[in-house]
Amino acid sequence: MTTLTAHPPRRARALADSWTMLRRNLLQARRYPSMTISVTVMPIVLMAIFNYVFGGALEPGLGGDGGTAYIDYLVPGMLLLLPAYLTASVAISVCTDVTKGIVNRFRTMAISRSALLTGHALGVQVQAFLALVAMLGVSLLMGFRPSATPLEWIATIGFLLLVVFSLTWLSVAFGLIAPNPESASNLPFPILMLPFLGSGLVPTDTMPTVMRWFAEYQPFTPFTETVRGLLMGSAIGNNALISLGWCLVIGLGGFFWSTTVFRRQGR
Repeated sequence: MTTLTAHPPRRARALADSWTMLRRNLLQARRYPSMTISVTVMPIVLMAIFNYVFGGALEPGLGGDGGTAYIDYLVPGMLLLLPAYLTASVAISVCTDVTKGIVNRFRTMAISRSALLTGHALGVQVQAFLALVAMLGVSLLMGFRPSATPLEWIATIGFLLLVVFSLTWLSVAFGLIAPNPESASNLPFPILMLPFLGSGLVPTDTMPTVMRWFAEYQPFTPFTETVRGLLMGSAIGNNALISLGWCLVIGLGGFFWSTTVFRRQGR
C-alpha cells in the first residue's frame, strides 16, 4: 500500500523557511551584538565629529540666509551612512555562513534554497530600523530640529529601509563571492565612501568640477536630497524618482547576482 504524504505548497514552504531563517538571524544578532552595535555606533560617532569638530567651519558655507544650522543639514546625509555600513555587516555574515559550511549543510536539508538569503535580507531590516531610531534619537539630542509631519516621518523611515533593502541584496552577493570574511568586509568599501562624496556633508556646488559631476550623478546624492526634503521641507524635485530608480536597479541587480552565484555554488 502506498502512503501519500501531504506537502505544503512550494510558496508556503518558502515563506515558512524564510521566517525560520529570519528568526535565526535575529537570534544570532542578539547573541552576538558586536556587529550590530558597531554599525550603529560608527555613524553616530561620525555625525558627532562632523557636527562638533567641522560644523563651525562648514556652517557659513551652506548659503541661503545663513541661518541654517549645520546639524539640520548634516543629519539627512548621516542617516544614509547606516545603509552603507550595513552592507559590510551583511557581507561578513553571509560569507561566514558560506566558509563555515553552514550553507552546505542547509543545502542538504529539505528547505527552500532561497530562504537563507531572504533571511539575511529581512533580518537586516529589523536591525536597520532599530539603528535608525537610535541615530535619530541622538541627533535630536544634538539639536536636530526637523519640520516633518507624521506622514513625512513614515515616508522617511520607509524610504531609508528601501535603500537598506536594495543595498542588502548587493552585499549578499559580496558575501557569496568573497573567499573569507576579511575580504567580505573590504568589498563594500566603495559603497561606504559614497555618502561622503555626495551632498551629505556640504553642497555639491562647493566642490571642484570633476568631483561635483561625480557627486551629482552618484546614487547617494538623490538619496540624501530626498531624505532632506522629507525631514526639512527643502525642494525634492526629481530626486525621489531618481532615488527609486537607483533602488530598483541596485536591488534587482543585487538580487539576480546573488541568487545566480548561490545556485552556481550549489552545483
